[in-house]
Amino acid sequence: MDATSYARELFQRSLQLKQQMLADDTYMEQIAQMGEVMAHCIEKGGKILFCGNGGSAADAQHLAAELLVRLRSEVDRPGLPAIALAMDSSSMTACGNDYSYEVFYARMVQSLGRKGDLLVGITTSGNSPNVLKAFEVARMMGIHTMGLLGGEGGKALALCDSALVVPSKETGRVQEMHITAGHVLMELIEEFLLIRGVITPNG
Repeated sequence: MDATSYARELFQRSLQLKQQMLADDTYMEQIAQMGEVMAHCIEKGGKILFCGNGGSAADAQHLAAELLVRLRSEVDRPGLPAIALAMDSSSMTACGNDYSYEVFYARMVQSLGRKGDLLVGITTSGNSPNVLKAFEVARMMGIHTMGLLGGEGGKALALCDSALVVPSKETGRVQEMHITAGHVLMELIEEFLLIRGVITPNG
């Protein structure tokens, strides 16, 4: 297969996955409900924590930035409380050196999280050990656990209060769907908060 044909095939796979999920009301209802839960968390004074590994850590930082700054230029609103837990490289490497990387996110949640907050764990396999441990600690603390997962959800699914499981085992396709769903969630949060008067479109 030549490079052009392969590129087209990858685009088609990505498009087909999105179309598959779009055609299934269950996925759309899950995303809508997740957006409402996130907005409610912020409305009640909570914050949203994000974690993941590799590309999923980048997605976590990306989505946290959309809340802290803004996503849509036409909605000039105040920043919303969000923390990407992978941002602190000094703490991450200290924990990896003194304890293990596996417990890093759990320690961050324990230190920074509070009852009423929300933790978004992003893992394409649903089996990332450090995300699983973070979910376990969050649940003990009364923090809502939300997963952006792939495949069949992995071990993480049982630890999530709410989750979107992308029906694919292709890492690239799952990550593409995660960031698409993530952007939808960010816009839903803004819309819910605007409707409720929690934020205004002009700052």
